[in-house]
Amino acid sequence: MGDQTAQTKPAENTDVNQDELILQQQRRIEKEIQDSTSLVGEKESLKALESEYTEDDVYLSKAKALAQKYSFFRRTRPDGNCFFRAFSYAYLEKLINNKEEYEKFRDLARKSKDNLVELGFPQFTVEDFHDTFMEVIDRVGGGTDDSYAELHKLFNDQGYSDYVVVYLRLITSGQLQREADFYQHFIEGDRTVKEFCHQEVEPMFKESDHIHIIAMSTALNTGVRVRYMDRGAGTEVTAHDFPEGSTPSVHLLYRPGHYDILYP
Repeated sequence: MGDQTAQTKPAENTDVNQDELILQQQRRIEKEIQDSTSLVGEKESLKALESEYTEDDVYLSKAKALAQKYSFFRRTRPDGNCFFRAFSYAYLEKLINNKEEYEKFRDLARKSKDNLVELGFPQFTVEDFHDTFMEVIDRVGGGTDDSYAELHKLFNDQGYSDYVVVYLRLITSGQLQREADFYQHFIEGDRTVKEFCHQEVEPMFKESDHIHIIAMSTALNTGVRVRYMDRGAGTEVTAHDFPEGSTPSVHLLYRPGHYDILYP
């Protein structure tokens, strides 16, 4: 009996060690991504995108087609938050020189807190993220060259940047729950809209899909054009506008699992 116990113990330890090794490796990869990639990068020419695909004819032809419509792109860190980070950076950047649109958005953002609390989100949590969200909007609202530098600085500060992402996730969740009857049809599996929001929308590092984009762009009354770069037929990089039929204020590039910002 004693011998059997002695024999089984090392196996348990091996399993634990294996799990620990996998976790360590995962953390190491995450740290490498963090160390090597800014949360939001500098503007780059579309030529830099082409140079990534010199060995890949399908993607190279699509990168060249994209360069006919866009002059620059800006990378975001591939951490599962890239859609929300790319969208909010690109939209605030666009608003810096559009006073009227900026004021409209600021008013909508200010009122959004009460809407979320009415839907049952905890007031204390919502207020905390909302305060930082409004601070970022106010700090980039000057409409000067300094505003661009301030935006870039805030979005590369993990604290501010992540708070903006969290708040946009809450706004998206709120929109999905407010229009639950409509969005229920898009949710796969036997889940309610509320369950989907708790599992796929509100948590950080969860990737975004069409349903996230439709809900967020509708909630913020903002058009988003996403260019899908994949292995589909032809050289065209397919465009989808959210909500359908809207005029895009923000252009994003989607490559499998990741969003970056595009500049027409």
